[in-house]
Amino acid sequence: MLIVETIAKVRRDHIVDKKAIKAIARERGLSRNTVRKVLRSGETSFAYARGEQPYPKLGPYLEELRRLLAENEERSRRERVTMLRHFEDLGRSGYSGGYDAVRRYARQWRAARSSGGSDAFIPLSFAPGEAYQFDWSHEIVVLGGVTVTLKVAHVRLCYSRMMSVRAYPRETQEMVFDAHERAFGFFGGACTRGIYDNMKTAVDAIFAGKERRFNLRFAQMCSHYLVEPVACTPGAGWEKGQVENQVGTVRKRFFAPRLHFATLEEMNQWLEARCVDYAKTMAHPEFKTRKVWDVFMEEKASLVPWVGPFDGFHETTAAASKTCLVRFDRNRYSVMAKAANRPVSLRAYADRVEIRLDGEIVATHARIFNRDRVAYDPWHYLPVLARKPGALRNGAPFKDWALPPALARVRRRLGVGDDADRQFVAILAAVMDDGLEAVEAACRQALDGGPCGRDVVLNILARRREEAPPPPLDVPAALSLSLEPAADCDRYDRLRPGVVSKETGAGVIHGTP
Repeated sequence: MLIVETIAKVRRDHIVDKKAIKAIARERGLSRNTVRKVLRSGETSFAYARGEQPYPKLGPYLEELRRLLAENEERSRRERVTMLRHFEDLGRSGYSGGYDAVRRYARQWRAARSSGGSDAFIPLSFAPGEAYQFDWSHEIVVLGGVTVTLKVAHVRLCYSRMMSVRAYPRETQEMVFDAHERAFGFFGGACTRGIYDNMKTAVDAIFAGKERRFNLRFAQMCSHYLVEPVACTPGAGWEKGQVENQVGTVRKRFFAPRLHFATLEEMNQWLEARCVDYAKTMAHPEFKTRKVWDVFMEEKASLVPWVGPFDGFHETTAAASKTCLVRFDRNRYSVMAKAANRPVSLRAYADRVEIRLDGEIVATHARIFNRDRVAYDPWHYLPVLARKPGALRNGAPFKDWALPPALARVRRRLGVGDDADRQFVAILAAVMDDGLEAVEAACRQALDGGPCGRDVVLNILARRREEAPPPPLDVPAALSLSLEPAADCDRYDRLRPGVVSKETGAGVIHGTP
């Protein structure tokens, strides 16, 4: 095949230098027919295109291959098989040719199907406050010296292109709720419509067209924020192309090179500040002369007003064990002793776990995202400890117990031993009746006085429980007596018969004239 440089030399030799075809063919090492073809065509380049690709071995199996390709196209992207699988299927049917022939025909088949414009897209336009788009991405970071994979929630306002980015350990429903709360709080409001893919935390069932059955809790969240949820067509990522593009931009600009932070909260604070900086420096893709931040300030007036946070929890039922522990997400959390051996409801939030018994909160813990960990609250076991004081020494919940300062000093003052444990447990048990603040104050008073045993602390608490004498009455001057009555019982003796009066010395006989 002639290259462009050779064609150019042949054309210059004949047109500029006036050389004959025979001379050009001899000098350039070409045939005369080739030289004639170049000069007569007037083309500056030649490309060979095969009219029809022969398939000597694949030909008998083309019908089956077309069937396999068509069935594969009907599947969802997640369920589609590779071309190598088609090659293996043809081999089991008797095909003895190479893999390249199968791959080449598949490429031609797809090109013929897409010639109708199925790969073309229509640009979208949105009004201020009309819609936002939501999506997840997975990013690798270093937290506390450990390399972890985080799930990053992306929210993007379609008009201004303002974005919110926040990382989470999980991609669960409570994380979706928290991401919306943080994003809408960051934006100062929500849009009237939210565009999502068909994630399982939002969509329970997919019907024909755009009809969906949304998850009940997800629908409650949308109702709280006055948002109409819309799910994309499966496999049509272009319907939320803005946030899809944002995922790639954030990965390159925010997470490369790999981020290093001590805690997840510290990283999220940095991401929020980074979103603001990015918006203030980047030009808007449509309004070239304005920054994204300026257009966002304009759009804020059209947002649905912020209505406050949504109680975004995922609720499940569980059973508390004899050891007052509830298992959730491969970890265990302690509850109050009264919930032992009873069914409870557990509400999982993005940052905490809340456990209820008959509607009453019996435990609240910071959520653990590792595995096989136990979260103890020693105060949950106080009623059990009051009955079994010997458990204070080796009880797992009481190891490294961070007691209030005065109680900790009393514990050290009492020392170690069975009697010391019983005395200290008796002081702790008073918390159930008097409260922690009162017991802590009694311990401080006992420490200031010297001895600080069980009897001293409990005596101080008992004295504080006694009712104080009523305050004296403040009588107004107008109600005061000028002559106060005297408390003299001898006046009653004068009314008794035969009693000599101390004043007159005469006896009084009733009934005698």
